[in-house]
Amino acid sequence: MMVVYTYSEARQNLSSVLDKAAEEGEVRVKRKDGQVFVIRPAAPEDSPLNVEGVDVRLTADEILQFIQEGRRVA
Repeated sequence: MMVVYTYSEARQNLSSVLDKAAEEGEVRVKRKDGQVFVIRPAAPEDSPLNVEGVDVRLTADEILQFIQEGRRVA
């Protein structure tokens, strides 16, 4: 459900407005002159390559051996 706040409500309750935007995806703030603004959370700036490692319980030497074997086959 889209939440619309007046400018005064948003100003007086900014913290809860931001919480609601995080929960709902966005909120709208309407000024007296009729202009409407959208507040929504910013997308995270993490790299898509920033992933947790997987413990495969291999030593560095074993990994290098697998790489060398793969290169020999190809």
